[in-house]
Amino acid sequence: MAAEFNPQTLLEAARRFGRLNLPPVELCIARESDGVVRVHDRLRGYSVALTPEEWVRQHFVEMLIAKLGYPPAMMANEVGVELNGTSKRCDTVVYSPRGLRPLAIVEYKAPSIRLTQKVFDQIVRYNMVLRVPWLMVSNGLRHYCCRVDYDGRRVAFLPDIPPFTSLES
Repeated sequence: MAAEFNPQTLLEAARRFGRLNLPPVELCIARESDGVVRVHDRLRGYSVALTPEEWVRQHFVEMLIAKLGYPPAMMANEVGVELNGTSKRCDTVVYSPRGLRPLAIVEYKAPSIRLTQKVFDQIVRYNMVLRVPWLMVSNGLRHYCCRVDYDGRRVAFLPDIPPFTSLES
């Protein structure tokens, strides 16, 4: 069962995890009987423990959907990939409506984590498997997006996260 929107619990979470450089959202957050605060993840369809990284993920996903037109049906959280015989998970993968091929990988970090070369190396490793043209990284305070040009062997950073309609152009 999904948690219901609880403004008090949302305020507690906002105080605990801090303000983000993302639009405000109404998340369904509840403290469950085991004492764990959980947030309903609309992409996974169930509630998950609310961690600082999850706080960023939920805000970023809602921004992609509400502000940039990303269809929830074309997105998935915690997508498994196998890399050099090891199971890994991409935080979010965005798919094309044409053939459901992956278009973008999004990697999230907690707001306290600096977005260093190590973070970009992680998403690049995932991309060795999926070979998507778009990579996005966010800690909720800073956001980066780059387009990978495989033919030209270049990576171009964009000033903003593109709308969904731009991903296949």
